[in-house]
Amino acid sequence: MSRYTGPVCKRCRREGEKLFLKGFKCYTEKCPVERRQYPPGHLGPAAARRRKQSDYAMQLREKQKVKRIYGLHEKQFRNLFRYASGRPGMTGENLIVALESRLDNVVFRLGLAANRRQARQLVRHRHVAVNGSVVNVPSYRLKGGDEIALREGSRELDVVEASLGARTRPPLMDWLALDEKRRVGRVVRIPVRGDIPLAAQEQLIVELYSK
Repeated sequence: MSRYTGPVCKRCRREGEKLFLKGFKCYTEKCPVERRQYPPGHLGPAAARRRKQSDYAMQLREKQKVKRIYGLHEKQFRNLFRYASGRPGMTGENLIVALESRLDNVVFRLGLAANRRQARQLVRHRHVAVNGSVVNVPSYRLKGGDEIALREGSRELDVVEASLGARTRPPLMDWLALDEKRRVGRVVRIPVRGDIPLAAQEQLIVELYSK
């Protein structure tokens, strides 16, 4: 599977806002999107001066923004949308909750990794256990009551220590609990849309995939 290895700030500039792809660093670093408020490439300044975008363009950009924030490929994102659309309730809210319930995202939200990319690497390298069993699938869907822990030999990793010690680490969310000393977290409950600090219009994504 292809993996983007270029400058992540280019993705922020393409969407015209901070996506916090570097995690905690984005709270202190001056992002290029603040200095160059136009998309990357030689047509960037001209694109920034264009008139009103079409409905399709706005829907596409919203989908791309959310997909990039969570680090998913198109096929993964579309499969998650299908799952969300089959659940009771509003599809857009179901989609955001499903994204937040991924194991790599919860590891990041617990503060055990500085960003989602780092959290995904911890999971893939078998540093994380769920309910006592090692899970190396970043997309693993967590449920209320699930316990997430770093394996005994992984609790003192430099990236974990740096993440937990970061002064810019945001406060823990209400739907999560963390025993920082033991490096053990727990999903207290499945979040609702109001618990998730994501500036996204998920209804635009629903409209895009419903065409």
